[in-house]
Amino acid sequence: MIFKTVGFSHLAQITAEDWQLIKQDSDELATSSADRALGMLESIKGLNPVFQIDRYEHSLQTATRAYKDGADEEMVVVALLHDSGDAVAPENHAEVIAAIMRPFISENNYWLLKHHTLFQGYYYHQFCGRDPNERDKYRDHPAYQITVDFCEQWDQRAFDPAYESLPLSFFEPMVRRVFS
Repeated sequence: MIFKTVGFSHLAQITAEDWQLIKQDSDELATSSADRALGMLESIKGLNPVFQIDRYEHSLQTATRAYKDGADEEMVVVALLHDSGDAVAPENHAEVIAAIMRPFISENNYWLLKHHTLFQGYYYHQFCGRDPNERDKYRDHPAYQITVDFCEQWDQRAFDPAYESLPLSFFEPMVRRVFS
């Protein structure tokens, strides 16, 4: 297959024809966002071997819990992908996945993704010299309570090797709808 390429080597040389080609390419790339997000999720299989389950299973378990509790589809997808940023940036994985998903989700779910690791610290910060209630500085934020609830009801509970998660194939159509 022969691909047409732009004619410039510096942006100062761009033409209207080049721009149309770039726009077409960008539009095609945008349609594959769900595939790339699912690929990131697949790539966290085996991460964190000190846990009883890996990050991939933790993600499936979090999403399954959200789904079974009646969360809306967007929240289920947020639950599924919330730790997939670990694939490329373990230290700021929450910010990575939040940025990736931002165009496709509500502002409150974006905020939840971006801050969920701080809120998870409620359960372990005392062991690393931090204040477990550090999240309370955001108490007045509109997404504070949904983030607390996300962590309490689904995320922090999703490390159970005996829990039966739904398979990724169950969630794939939801991911595709959210990213469309």
